[in-house]
Amino acid sequence: MPSDHFFQDDDAANGSGANRSGGLVAKETAGDNAAPLSISEISNLLKRTVEDRFGFVRLRGELSGVKRAASGHLYCALKDDKAVIDGVMWKGGAQRLAFRPEDGVEVIATGKLTTYPGRSKYQIVIETMEIAGEGALLALLEKLRARLAAEGLFAPERKRALPFLPRVIGVVTSPTGAVIRDILHRLADRFPTHVLVWPVLVQGEGSAQQVANAVRGFSALQAGGPVPRPDLVIVARGGGSIEDLWGFNEEAVVRAVAESTIPVISAVGHETDTTLCDYAADRRAPTPTAAAEMAVPVRADLTLQLEELALRKRRCALRPVALGRERLEARVQRLPRPEAMLAAGTQKLDDLSERLRRALRDEARRKERQLQQVAGSLSLPLLRHRVQAGARDLARAGLTPRVLSQRLDRARHGFAPWDRVLTQLNPRLPLQRGYALVKTAGGAALTTRAAAACEPALTIEFRDGELAVVVGEGPGSAPVRKPVRPAPAMPGQDDLFSR
Repeated sequence: MPSDHFFQDDDAANGSGANRSGGLVAKETAGDNAAPLSISEISNLLKRTVEDRFGFVRLRGELSGVKRAASGHLYCALKDDKAVIDGVMWKGGAQRLAFRPEDGVEVIATGKLTTYPGRSKYQIVIETMEIAGEGALLALLEKLRARLAAEGLFAPERKRALPFLPRVIGVVTSPTGAVIRDILHRLADRFPTHVLVWPVLVQGEGSAQQVANAVRGFSALQAGGPVPRPDLVIVARGGGSIEDLWGFNEEAVVRAVAESTIPVISAVGHETDTTLCDYAADRRAPTPTAAAEMAVPVRADLTLQLEELALRKRRCALRPVALGRERLEARVQRLPRPEAMLAAGTQKLDDLSERLRRALRDEARRKERQLQQVAGSLSLPLLRHRVQAGARDLARAGLTPRVLSQRLDRARHGFAPWDRVLTQLNPRLPLQRGYALVKTAGGAALTTRAAAACEPALTIEFRDGELAVVVGEGPGSAPVRKPVRPAPAMPGQDDLFSR
């Protein structure tokens, strides 16, 4: 602050001088440098001094006298048990608030101190405002819950029954989170249903208004329009802290859910999380997956129930048939027994069977006598003649060893090309010309240097045997040799070691 405006000489300080004793007309004396200041000048000096000294402060206090002007600015007072300070928050900062300021809420306000010359008082221009701790946040939540409950938004009689089998389900959630995937997966497992997703922010600035607009948007859809109207709406979000879930405690979301013309399931957070949206919804689900289970039944259970009803229907239809069968069996009992009716026929059949047996025995004896009479004509010369006739027939057939050999030769020539192809495809044939076969220690063939470099040990097969080596990691490493064992003999080549 400029010091010349407050400098006073000794006479002035002591109140001496004719003009300093309270004369009628103010007069300036020689050497007086304390010119009188205007009210605006002293107000501006105070304003600059306060703003320079307190350009950034954080204050903790209880809100009082909160009100919003038509311009969008927020006016309030911060107080504790001994003092109070006025505060103002301009429209831009007030629109970015994550909660609705109310009287009695303890907050931490960040901003700068300034003065308001029009009323000769100082105030804080608030840039950001946060609730002071979770306790204050819960107190604000309870206060809002009590106010909305008093309006009847949470009354049990307002709750509506969920549709048994919704054809279309609307989901209000983030399109990129795991929540929508869990809901779609659960619906597909239980009963595949048409799902409409309204993408919204589920936390942060503007999330509450987006959720409220989405719920109202589903209610505004007309039946039979280009976009199908949902039969059920699920408002879902994953777990988080109370700050993360605060958007679902906003009054705008609660009123939108309560005013929805479509039944709503609230599935916000985990089982232990509770928001005001849960109170306003027609049904609360502990998790988004549980909301999908509430929304639709299990198709397999419905199938079993239908099969059981169909079985009961068949039983009802077949009941008269069963009664008729019982009556028929009762009448059958009165009929004569089949054995009694067939007794005469059975006896006649036994008599005829016995007569047939005797006739067959007599016929066999007669044929035996005839055979004995013919056996005399079957002599040895006659049998020899028949054998010679058969030999002549066999000779005429032309089945000689030469013919069979010719057929075998033709078959052997037919297999010769295949034998040559098999010999050429033998993987060990190049070993006879100086090539080597590189294999892993387990016997698998290697065809590239990169594959061989990844193996700790290799086996190299030559024409006369195999050599085991260890892959080195530098120029100084030497291979470790193992005993050489002969390679297996190729097809068609004799084993030299077996002689």
